[in-house]
Order: sequence, then structure tokens, then C-alpha cells
Amino acid sequence: MNDCVIFTGGELDSPERLDKSIWKNAFVIAADSGYRYAEMLGIIPDLAMGDYDSLGYVPKNCGEVMTFPKEKDDSDLMLAIREALKRGYKNITVIGALGGRFDHTFSNIQCLGFIAKHGASGRIISADELIALNGPGEYSVRRDDSRSLSLFAYTETVSGLTVSGVKYPLENSEITNFFPIGLSNVITEDYARISFKSGLLLMIFSRL
Repeated sequence: MNDCVIFTGGELDSPERLDKSIWKNAFVIAADSGYRYAEMLGIIPDLAMGDYDSLGYVPKNCGEVMTFPKEKDDSDLMLAIREALKRGYKNITVIGALGGRFDHTFSNIQCLGFIAKHGASGRIISADELIALNGPGEYSVRRDDSRSLSLFAYTETVSGLTVSGVKYPLENSEITNFFPIGLSNVITEDYARISFKSGLLLMIFSRL
């Protein structure tokens, strides 16, 4: 088992629309009030952790509990990510990290950069969004006519970017984090093929 799912306490619309296979056979961490979402979905977390200021109580219906002081450098989500990496998980999915205050949302997206920096793969999902941050390599994305595909440079530049199977293809191009040229593309073939040589690329799949 190399997958870890972290429930955190942002807004989560329509949790019943989430794909339940995401947390099947995964190690589940509830970060503070993310415990409520896990509970709502009938999930008993393997680990609950945080200062529980948002949840209001220390949960007991879970495999393990870790409690931290309110005054700390890391957010509850970052604590959970650090613990997941410490335990060797390489595929980390975060649920409940979107919506609400924008500073929290932006911070949560930056957490994907921390995951990538430590050699793991991270993504944030909701019923309507999937956000992934990837390093250089080759990727394929299955066509879904209900979603758009947007690609942004998370680092200052992403170079050698080639995108095919889409309405607006690119060939060995460079994009920067100063201009959103990759907004709202459309996959036109069975799969979009994405490859790049350097940088970190933010991939966002949004429900239309």
C-alpha cells in the first residue's frame, strides 16, 4: 500500500459524488476538522492528527491519534503531509482543501509543492476539481468531456512542454508563471499526452 488520503477541513461540496475508490486500500489521515468529512463518508481514519481547534474535540473512533499545540509553525494539513511522507507514502491525495478562504486554498496548493520537493506525487480533489503538481516526465490524461484541462507553470518556467490530443496543442514550448496561457484547454482525442523537461507543472481538471 503506497497511497495515503488526507481529509482536511476546507469546504467540500457534494462529498457523496467523490469516487470511493480513492480511499479504498489507502492509509487515511484526518487532519483536524477533516475528521468530519471522513465520518460523513463512513470512513474510520487510520490516523487523526491536529490541534483540534476547528473540530472542537479529540476524535476517538480512529486507529491512532496525534495531538499538537495550537501555536505551531505548520498547518494541520502540513503536519499530516509530513507524517505521510515520514511513513513512506508516495501517492498523497488531499480532500477538503478547496473553498473558503483563498489564503488557505493557496497554502494548500503550495503543500503540493512540498510533496513534489520530497519525491512524492500529490493531488487535491473535490467533486468538481482535480489539481495535481508534477515534475518533468510524460503523462497521459483520459478524455472527459465534462472537464477542462488547464496547465500552469508553478515554477518560474516549465520548458520543453509538449501537449497533444487537445484543441490547443504545444510543441517543445516554454511557459512561465507570469502569464496563464494554459487556461481551459479541451481534450479532443482519447487521451491528452503531456510531457516536459524541466520545472513543476500544475495540472487542473475542472468540471464545466
